[in-house]
Amino acid sequence: MLWKTNRAVWRAWRSWKSSPHSSTACASSGPGPLDRSEELSSVLTPKPPHTPVMLKEVLHYLDVQPGQVVLDLTFGGGGHTKALLNMVHDVTVLALDRDPAAISLARQLAKEHSGRVKPLLGRFSELEALLSSMNIKPGSIDAVLLDAGCSSMQMDQAQRGFALSKDGPLDMRMDGDRYPDMPCAADVVNTLDQQALASILTAYGEERHARKIASAIVEARRVNPITQTQQLASVVAGSFPAAVVHARKDRLQRPAHVATKTFQALRIFVNDELNELHAGLRAARSALTPGGRLCVITFHSLEDRLVKRFLQGEDLSNLDHFSPRKQGKRDLVEGKRDVGSVDWLPLRRKVIIPKRDDVKDNPRGRSAKLRAVLRR
Repeated sequence: MLWKTNRAVWRAWRSWKSSPHSSTACASSGPGPLDRSEELSSVLTPKPPHTPVMLKEVLHYLDVQPGQVVLDLTFGGGGHTKALLNMVHDVTVLALDRDPAAISLARQLAKEHSGRVKPLLGRFSELEALLSSMNIKPGSIDAVLLDAGCSSMQMDQAQRGFALSKDGPLDMRMDGDRYPDMPCAADVVNTLDQQALASILTAYGEERHARKIASAIVEARRVNPITQTQQLASVVAGSFPAAVVHARKDRLQRPAHVATKTFQALRIFVNDELNELHAGLRAARSALTPGGRLCVITFHSLEDRLVKRFLQGEDLSNLDHFSPRKQGKRDLVEGKRDVGSVDWLPLRRKVIIPKRDDVKDNPRGRSAKLRAVLRR
């Protein structure tokens, strides 16, 4: 079940899932099941190395020792795993990712490091079954890394539909074509009603102008279906005065597109990211041995609030726990420090953020936050 903050969103999604439909853009978003040569070629073609986010800090707090077993819950381009393999002798990495393209990279790396990398294709919510199929028992993993959100590899491939700066099919499915019936972003923007769209943008993009943007989307799709990333970006930009379009800045004070939060919201909704993140945290808790270490990297406030509350032992039965309005008084009392829970002991009391030089080298990691804890 999707984790929703607004009943209108849930009703619209349930109606969408229960009715027959034809995808507006997903079918053209990538190669078919019998033609994956183009996708594999783009994935396996050598490219300039991407610097993993806060690599030094992750390696420090995971503190992996020779002979240990590490679970990389978000293999992505494999940057963190490669660093672990090069730094620690005789370490075994279980490399999980829901993206078949990432698993293709993991399988290639497994050939280069015989027996040290074990690729696992699946979501966080499928991890328990995957580990069981490998006869890996709960409480037997020494360290876990969870690097949430969208990978650079996904952002860089226009045909995946994640980046508004690159024109491609409005897809955004992290699973690729694994689930043909899974709605893509184009299905969402062309099917859900205005109220549901506005609720999604508010809940998952924290977009103040959600109603205005949702109205513009509904008006635009009456003329032509919205099937391309830059088509949607233009629709969103067109709902604002020109002065506003060029006024938004990111954390480096660089121009930020007004559709950025819209794209974030749609991606989170399509991939059920908050439910999956919660499932990944629960899976990490179950998999870790007492004394095992967990490092979690998040990239926006929704993810970070969820992780923070989980590590403090709070009940996460609904998304209202992550509303900024719900946290004010408590944060004034606790400050910005984590106090741990019955399950976790913080390895550092304050959240870890990238250093200024790291942000210059890797601007995509500018909003990253790292939380490191020890399993009690």
